Amino acid sequence: MTPLQALVLGILQGLAEFLPISSSAHLTLAPWAFGWPDPGLAFDVALHVGTLVALLWYFRAEWLRLLASALVVCRTRTLQGPEERRLAYLVVGTIPGGIAGLLLERKADEAFRAPELIAGALILMGILLWAIDRAAPARRTLDGITWRDALVIGAAQALALVPGVSRSGATITAGRALRLDRESAAVFSFLLSMPIIAAAAILKVPHLVREGVTVPLAVGVVSAAASSLFAIAVVLRYVKRHSYGVFALYRLLLGAAVLALVIYRSRHG
Repeated sequence: MTPLQALVLGILQGLAEFLPISSSAHLTLAPWAFGWPDPGLAFDVALHVGTLVALLWYFRAEWLRLLASALVVCRTRTLQGPEERRLAYLVVGTIPGGIAGLLLERKADEAFRAPELIAGALILMGILLWAIDRAAPARRTLDGITWRDALVIGAAQALALVPGVSRSGATITAGRALRLDRESAAVFSFLLSMPIIAAAAILKVPHLVREGVTVPLAVGVVSAAASSLFAIAVVLRYVKRHSYGVFALYRLLLGAAVLALVIYRSRHG
């Protein structure tokens, strides 16, 4: 892997992790489309570390409030206020994705890496995102989330094991289906991603340690962190006044382009 390839993949990871367009699809399709070598597990860890740093920094005030809430819950054994309940909902929402990741991540990663399947997932989720976002009223805010909402959105997060579905795309779509307003659906999706991203990074750190820190890995971390910060800010500002339609359209166009490239290569060897 060259530093330029690492830069491109890091930017793709950061943008696609928080824009509802599927980071796993982009990281799988880019080497396939450009003929690049498989970046390897250590590089995947580096990208997750960069994304995690951005997520912790952008929502640092929220994380501090949630940490304080955790201390209150440990002391009182009750969920007294909205911050304590939000903490509990994030825990509940993390459980389905965590279980699915432990049981199925390797199998899903091997079974669904075909470009045709990724293209299909991009298109299908793009249609669902557009249809649900267009039809569902935006009547509820982040403070109105319930136990049921957290469980449904967490179950949607588990679907992101399939490349092309998109973790943020699935959770935002579920949030909108539950009538959360667009900004609240995005914020809860981003907060919910932290435990999953952190777990993925921590579990794979031994691979990073064995290979050591190289220039491409460092480039990947920095570019993933910078583009993640940009993506979070863009989404939260954009959806205050606009729908998710532009992201759905991008998914449809990318899926169609991938299918066209598959057909072209099958006919021309």
